[in-house]
Amino acid sequence: MPFVNVYYPEGLLSNEELKKVSISIHHSLIEHFKIPEDDYFHMFLHYPSKQFFYDPNYLLKGEEKRTEKIMYVSITCGPGRTINQKKSLYQSISKAISNHLNISTTDIFITLNETSAENWSFGQGVAQMVNMREGKE
Repeated sequence: MPFVNVYYPEGLLSNEELKKVSISIHHSLIEHFKIPEDDYFHMFLHYPSKQFFYDPNYLLKGEEKRTEKIMYVSITCGPGRTINQKKSLYQSISKAISNHLNISTTDIFITLNETSAENWSFGQGVAQMVNMREGKE
C-alpha cells in the first residue's frame, strides 16, 4: 500500500523520464517490500528552481556533494519491513534512478513514512485495508 511522492526541480525531467523513475521505484518496491504489482500510486511534483534548501554535504561520504538536481522521494507505507529491507529499497531506488537518468545517487533523497492500516482509504470512503484484515471486503 505504498503511496509515493517524488519532488524534483522544474524542467529536470521529461514525461518519459518521469515514467522511468516511477517504474524504477515501483519495481524496487515489488522486489524489496513484496508489494502487489497493481499497488501503484505515484505522484510527481516539480518545485521551482532555488526553492529546495539543503546542505550539499550533510552525511555524505567522501568529496561528493548534492547539486541543483536533488530529487526527494517520499514513500508512505504500512509498517512491518525490516531494516535490511528498507536499506535494500533505498539502494535499489537510488541505483535505478541514477542508471536511467543523469542524476547522481547523492542527489536522491528518500524518506519512508510508516502508517497503520486504519489510516488509509483507497477511495469510496472505505478503510479497505482494515476491512480486509477483518474479513469484510
